[in-house]
Amino acid sequence: MFTGIVTALGRITARQEGDELVRLTVASPYDAGSVETGASVAHAGVCLTVVEHRPAADGGMIHVVEAAAETLAKTTVGAWAVGDEINLERSLKAGDEFGGHFVQGHVDGTGEVLSVAAEGEGWRIVIRAPALLAGLIAPKGAITVDGVSLTVNGVTGDAFDVLIIPHTWAVTTLSKLQPGSSVNLEADMMARYVARILDARAGTA
Repeated sequence: MFTGIVTALGRITARQEGDELVRLTVASPYDAGSVETGASVAHAGVCLTVVEHRPAADGGMIHVVEAAAETLAKTTVGAWAVGDEINLERSLKAGDEFGGHFVQGHVDGTGEVLSVAAEGEGWRIVIRAPALLAGLIAPKGAITVDGVSLTVNGVTGDAFDVLIIPHTWAVTTLSKLQPGSSVNLEADMMARYVARILDARAGTA
């Protein structure tokens, strides 16, 4: 379980293609002693298991994760290349400050950035959601974009927009987005369950 509050930026330092898995090596500023092998870490909103980790020469951490076919099909992980930066968040612990919303790290699908524009002291990003996800996104509701907990400002058809404050812009990869970029989207957990109950009652599930 996560909150959508990014705690570090990671950088892909190696990528290895296997028959059924993609193996990624990530450098981050995390203390290697703060993460255990087998721990769950959100990578741009995707919950991945740390299969190896070690201290880095700069005092940070090097860790390895593996992504299987389902993850590669439904997220942007398959497109990550050496040098790419990604938002990171360690899993929530009892007693931690809860500043975002409940995020599972189970990405529902990828969205397409339609526009990025400065607005006042912040930035407005408009994103088109896949059809199966669009119905779960509501104005003033929560959405996770590349691992960042955000409030939906407005919804028009299958597109929605979010407003990014300067702090979030500075400490996440959202500042690198441009029209055409793909982003990982996770709908609010409660919206998923409400939709499932309604579908079951209507006999469509």
